[in-house]
Amino acid sequence: MMRAIGASVVLMLLASSGQAQRSSPFSAMSGAWAGPGTITLNTGAKERIRCRAQYKVTESGADLALELRCASDTYKFELQSSVSHNAGAISGTWSEVTRGAIGNITGTSNGPQLNLRASSPVFSALLAVNTRSNQQTISIESPGSEISAVAINLTKGAK
Repeated sequence: MMRAIGASVVLMLLASSGQAQRSSPFSAMSGAWAGPGTITLNTGAKERIRCRAQYKVTESGADLALELRCASDTYKFELQSSVSHNAGAISGTWSEVTRGAIGNITGTSNGPQLNLRASSPVFSALLAVNTRSNQQTISIESPGSEISAVAINLTKGAK
């Protein structure tokens, strides 16, 4: 009898843990992603870029660590962030390694869509991340910055 109760409790905990992860906007993001994109410079010039992303999601699905590297023939950026999700709200920190910039991220999630604002004393950008199955689109807008816009299309598991 005690074994059956113990087994039931374990099954309930596993089920609720899996449900919490499935309801997290981060759970579908875990893993390696790659794909093409375009950067638009403040001069209006556009360049093609190639990006690689690595997402690490905690078992609970509440926390996400990201490394995103993008490069063109003449431009490169490397973004790292660590964010948490709680009841639809997202918050955390980011850094852009090649320029030594750091700041905060805030935003919301709505199903597979994340709407975020990255800010620091000298930089601000709006980000939209949409993940569906093994496809992800990332849109970054930062009018007035050296890079005014970035559009990236990633595929999970792509090389």
